[in-house]
Amino acid sequence: MGRIRVLVVDDHRIFAEALAAALAAEPDVEVGAAGSAAAAERALERAASEGRAYDVALIDADLGAEAAGAAARQRSGTETAEEARRRPGPAVPSPRRPGVPGGAPPSVARPADQLRADQLRAEQLRADQLRPASPPPDGITLLGRLRRAHPGLRAVVLAAADDPHRAARALHAGATGWVAKESSLARLLAVVRGVLRDETHLPPALLTGVIRELTTARRDRTESERLVDTLTPREKQILRCMVAGLGRQAVAERLYLSPHTVRTHMQNVLGKLGVHSTLAAVAVARRAGVSPAEPALPPPSSVAGVSERG
Repeated sequence: MGRIRVLVVDDHRIFAEALAAALAAEPDVEVGAAGSAAAAERALERAASEGRAYDVALIDADLGAEAAGAAARQRSGTETAEEARRRPGPAVPSPRRPGVPGGAPPSVARPADQLRADQLRAEQLRADQLRPASPPPDGITLLGRLRRAHPGLRAVVLAAADDPHRAARALHAGATGWVAKESSLARLLAVVRGVLRDETHLPPALLTGVIRELTTARRDRTESERLVDTLTPREKQILRCMVAGLGRQAVAERLYLSPHTVRTHMQNVLGKLGVHSTLAAVAVARRAGVSPAEPALPPPSSVAGVSERG
């Protein structure tokens, strides 16, 4: 085996730097580091484009948790003074002066509806600027994204605590190893070299819980598949639109049905799946592996005048 290229993805700077330094001391290991999901994706893309793809990514299971917590505290109004100081405030547009390009001449009166439209746009701009950004993905969600984008990459989760549910989720996302952060360097290197031999490494204490989680997930998937199989082809089509997040009117326009017909089909779908809401139906569909409907294509010119088929 030649040199092993390892990417450490962890937003705890002191831990990440110490781990990277320890790994870099190994003669056959080359190490890179990324402190966020976006930085990890950029590093992998750049390395692949240079023909020097990473072999293994070591990903913190709690990546982004601190930033997500700060965002939640901001939304609830409980952020600390230090967090408020660091958070950039909204941009304040410069006043538009008469006679300056882009401003209205002083002698021109603006219609009331135009003034109201400008006011609404300004209010929307302020709301957009004050709205907190979406929290970054956690380590396991990022792991799944990286494995889809880079199928040859092995992924190992670095975890502060053993958690069978999260470990099973990580395996489902494509992880081939789970290592406690307090593990020795020798243990971590053994896992890294093992996953490169297509081995899967889990702590023995996690095995029973992970097997139970995977068995339960398989049972839930089997039951969900059975329920979805009771749907008619048209109802399955409706369900795929629901998974894609389309509302009743959008489904009607896509399938050239009346909203009333779509409503009937949706009610039938909910009844056959044994649920009482669209969100619950989508959850069943996802467990059964139902993919969302593809983006709509422009309607054919001959569709006008075609009789509706339910």
